[in-house]
Amino acid sequence: MTRRTPLNEAHRKLGARMVDFAGWDMPVQYSSVIGEHEAVRTAVGLFDVSHMGEIEFTGPGALETVNRLISNDLARIQDGQAVYAGLLNDLGGFVDDVVAYRFSPERILICVNSSNREKDFAWMSARAEGVKPVDKSDDYAQIAVQGPKAVGLVQRLTKSDLSQVGTYRFTEGEVAGVKAIISRTGYTGEDGFELYCAAGDAVKLWDALLEAGQPDGVKPCGLGARDSLRTEMKYALYGNDIDDAHTALEAGLGWIVKLDKAGGFIGKDALAAQKAAGVPRKLVGFELTGAGIPRHGYPILKDGARVGEVTSGTQGPTVKKPIGMGYVPANLATEGSTFDVEIRGRAVPAVVVKTPFLKKS
Repeated sequence: MTRRTPLNEAHRKLGARMVDFAGWDMPVQYSSVIGEHEAVRTAVGLFDVSHMGEIEFTGPGALETVNRLISNDLARIQDGQAVYAGLLNDLGGFVDDVVAYRFSPERILICVNSSNREKDFAWMSARAEGVKPVDKSDDYAQIAVQGPKAVGLVQRLTKSDLSQVGTYRFTEGEVAGVKAIISRTGYTGEDGFELYCAAGDAVKLWDALLEAGQPDGVKPCGLGARDSLRTEMKYALYGNDIDDAHTALEAGLGWIVKLDKAGGFIGKDALAAQKAAGVPRKLVGFELTGAGIPRHGYPILKDGARVGEVTSGTQGPTVKKPIGMGYVPANLATEGSTFDVEIRGRAVPAVVVKTPFLKKS
């Protein structure tokens, strides 16, 4: 049974090309992936991300309960702030990567990947000591407004002072008359907001943003542009760049792991041991120096022997280079290291580069 977001009909009216994504009928593009990508880099784009899941913990002890489940530390931030974090297994691999919102010590909202919604809810339910989670995913729609003109667009539609909402902070207010959580987060490398509203209000909010954004050159954007935008920033995609078999340290996400936090978390012991022993493989960003485009699953070779594989890759529309990510042995993970990517039987040379691929001023 294919799932549809509350904006499904709106996408079809806009002429979107729809595809199956983790069981959801989602727009992959409207006009062109490159045009939508460039709109986000230079102006503003709208994304329907209502397929993401929302899981809530409410009541005394909510913060402590969630803090034992995630790798980051909600006790170090204030109400109105959010953290990027991992739900990790006992070996330090990813059950999922999430964003946790701290409304108060008694209310925490966790945004999970659409493909992992049921799995995450079952995993958290089985391990939550104290407050039990509630799956609120069907109650919410989520629209991402991203790009250099995103803040101005949303500000015109709200009385909330968005200058007071810094990165990874959020507020509750109204946007175009719709009650919303206004979160300064995103998955593109550009400034902007992710707006959480009631599912029944999604069309009203979407239409208002599209109309008000016309002077800015707003474009509705699909999953194709979302993928190329995040790849240029080396943002990990669950199921590609991170999974249950690769640890947070191997993925280069040690910054979301707080080994010293009170109470610990699932996967802590394995990560502490790996940190002490040395990380054997690392997720790197690389550029091809020969012709071709790296794609998920392509072998990475060193002196003809397979040493890893590409996890994500694209022709970067903004950086104008063939770029990719992949896990390689630690001795090949330093900037300037070289290896080959096998593309249709050809060994194409590649070099490890500093990331993000797109350098933001």
